[in-house]
Parts: sequence; structure tokens; C-alpha cells
Amino acid sequence: MTKPLPLPPGVTAFVERAATPEFDAWRRNVIGLRGCTNPVHLVGSSTLFDKATGQALLSHSSGTYGGRLLIACGNRRATVCPTCSGVYRADTYQLIRAGLVGGKGVPGTVGAHPYVFATLTAPGFGPVHARRERNGQVHGCRPRSAADRCRHGLPAGCHARHAETDPRLGEPLCPRCYDYAGAVLWQANSGRLWHRFTVELRRQIARKAGLSRAEFREVARLSYAKVAEYQRRGMVHFHAVIRLDGPNGPESELPPWATVELLDESVRATAESVRLSAPGSNVVGPRVLRFGAQIDVRPVTASGAVAGYIAKYATKGAETAGAVDGRIHTAKGLVLLPVRDHVLRMIGTCWWLGGLPPFTPLALRRWAHMLGYRGHFSTKSRRYSTTLTALRHTRTEYRARLQREALGLGDRSTVTVGHWQFAGRGYSPEAALLATAINEGGGRHDA
Repeated sequence: MTKPLPLPPGVTAFVERAATPEFDAWRRNVIGLRGCTNPVHLVGSSTLFDKATGQALLSHSSGTYGGRLLIACGNRRATVCPTCSGVYRADTYQLIRAGLVGGKGVPGTVGAHPYVFATLTAPGFGPVHARRERNGQVHGCRPRSAADRCRHGLPAGCHARHAETDPRLGEPLCPRCYDYAGAVLWQANSGRLWHRFTVELRRQIARKAGLSRAEFREVARLSYAKVAEYQRRGMVHFHAVIRLDGPNGPESELPPWATVELLDESVRATAESVRLSAPGSNVVGPRVLRFGAQIDVRPVTASGAVAGYIAKYATKGAETAGAVDGRIHTAKGLVLLPVRDHVLRMIGTCWWLGGLPPFTPLALRRWAHMLGYRGHFSTKSRRYSTTLTALRHTRTEYRARLQREALGLGDRSTVTVGHWQFAGRGYSPEAALLATAINEGGGRHDA
């Protein structure tokens, strides 16, 4: 007689869990996470009280998951949690779209305001392998004469027609010629460069309109939303919706000189002219920080497509360039990193510069896993549209309203009093099995 194969640990644990009295509550807790891959464990309790009478209407304690309550991790990065990053991406889409066509508290008249979609890239720090495609045809990477050599004796060109999966993409033709210090310093200061860009853009618009800066603030406001995207060479570039409003934001009237053409010209002129001096010139030589020559500015014609494009990059990090998604704590950790040579050199440069006093304010070792970039991946000006906090609050209120309806509370005024503490992360084998099934089913399971 053939001996039956043993069940995987998760299946065995799940069967045992199903036989316990608290199985339904445990199951609802896991399903409520909608497939989150790295849930947060909390211990504690909370009680819902009637404000008028002080009566306790509902109590909840951390007894459904081995004495703990599980909540979704809320991580924005797809490599950490695809489920929670999907929620973050959807929220970012709504935030961007509201600033283009209205909604979420933004008047629909905002769609008539001048706005452009701008892409600002990093400058070059040395030639790298690239896939060059025009009109559907792939061209040579960097055609040069075979006799052309760099100062280290390596070919100055590449005739290969790189496939999209070619591991050489983004790698320098000569690593010794590549300015790694300049690249890392640009990354670390790119947030400052963007801030300087927005300041100078306001001044540029004011000059073109024949106004002083004080007069500009009285009649107009610059609003924007942007995300950072990593290129294959490991450098970030910025995608941004930039909009002109009246002085009080999207609901106020625009001055007659505010046009798409003026905004387009101002964005281009500012991106080409803005400059910053990098710190540490006495160590690595002077570095003037600026945006790259590839500046793309265009009117927005498909608001949904632009919002989706920007939201897509809001959930990605340096791992899209081949880096790692966790911080590096020791120099020994550099040796075992599963990254390509170019990325390892950038991380190593962050570590080297981060140990020198002139670069201490940049915290380069802390952000070595991000290749030196230490800014937020998605930012917006105050009056662009709604906020992620407001969107999350709306979602919380909706779920609370469903709970009140289920409890039959009607219009009774209530307050929740509780205390919760962090107690860990992750799943037990049986919970991981259920979460995997939810993910494979698209996250739509009834509790």
C-alpha cells in the first residue's frame, strides 16, 4: 500500500486552526488584510462607547490571532507588499487626477487652468549602454570608430543593438571614466535642486508676466504634483504635473496672462538654467548640480493616462534600477549584495563619501541602498488637490459607517477608547496560506 504524502506545514496548521472555536474571528482578521504580505501585529484592546450615556457598546481585544490583532502594513513599495502598494498607487492616481479634472474637494473648473506634464532628467556622468529606438527600429547603442578609445584604453563606443533584457543596459562603457562621486552627490541633492527649480519657476513666470515676485503672489499661485523614477543607470528623474492657479488655489480666478504657452516656456527656461553647488568640493572637486539636457514639457491631453503614469512610479524604488529594498548597516554587507557592478559602485561611493565629514549632513550611508537619493518619491504643493491623509480618512470613515450600520447604531454619537502596542510582523504558516489564496483570487474575499 502506498504511503500518503505528508501535507505541507501550512495546510496541516490550517486544518488544526479550523477546528478551534475562534477560527471564524481569526479568518475574518486575515481576510480583512486583503492579502497584505507583511502585516503588523498589535496587542491591546479598544471599546466603543455611547457619548451620551457612557454605555459600552462594543469591545475588541487582540484575541483573534494568538492574542494579537493584525493590520495591513501600508507599505507603498511593490517589492515589499504588492497589495498595500496597490492601494497607495490608487490613492496617488486619485490625488493626481483630482488636480487635473476636479473631484475630491477640487472644483471641476480646474480643468480649464493652464498645466503641463514635465519630465526633468539627471545629467550624464559618463557614457552608458542604452537601448536606442526610433520609429520602431532599434539602433546601435553608441556608434563610434573602433579606433576611438577612452583614456583608460577601453572602446569609446558600442555598436550593439541592445535587447530590453540586456544586462549591460545602464552599465558604463568605462567604469573608471564614470563620475560616481558626481552621480551620488546629484542624487543626494536632487530634492534641493527641485526646490530651487520651483522657486526660480515662480520668478520666471513673474518676469514673463511683467510682475514682481510680490505682485505674482497676489494674483497667481504655482501648484504641482511630482514623482521620482529610477532610470536603468541608477539615476532618478522627475515626472510632474505643473499648474497655474489664481491666488487662492484651484477655485480662484486666473489672471489673463496665465496661459499654457507661458507656463511651457517658463518651465523649459527654468529647468535649463537652475544650478546648485554640491558640498565637499575640497574633497572630490567642484560639482555644479543641474538637470540634464533631456527636458520634456508638453500640454496634458489625457488626464487619466498622466495620472496613471505618475501613480505607477509612486510605488517603485531603487530596486527598479537593480538596487536593494532595505538599508545597509555595515560595510561587510556590501560584499554580499546581489546587485550588478554599476549599482555596487554607486552604493560603495555612498559608503565612502558618507564616512567623510563634509558629507555628514547628506547621511549617504543611511541612503546607500537608494543610491544616495533621500527625497520622497511623491510630493505635491499644498493647494494642488486633496491629500493622501484625506483619502485614507475617507476610507476609514466609510468602513466605520458600514460597521455602525451592521451594529444598528444609527445616528448615535460614539467614541472609541483603546490602547494598542506593536508586537511584530508577518504571518504564521496557516495565515500565509490564506493570504496567498486571497492574493491569487485578486483580494476579493467576503469576510
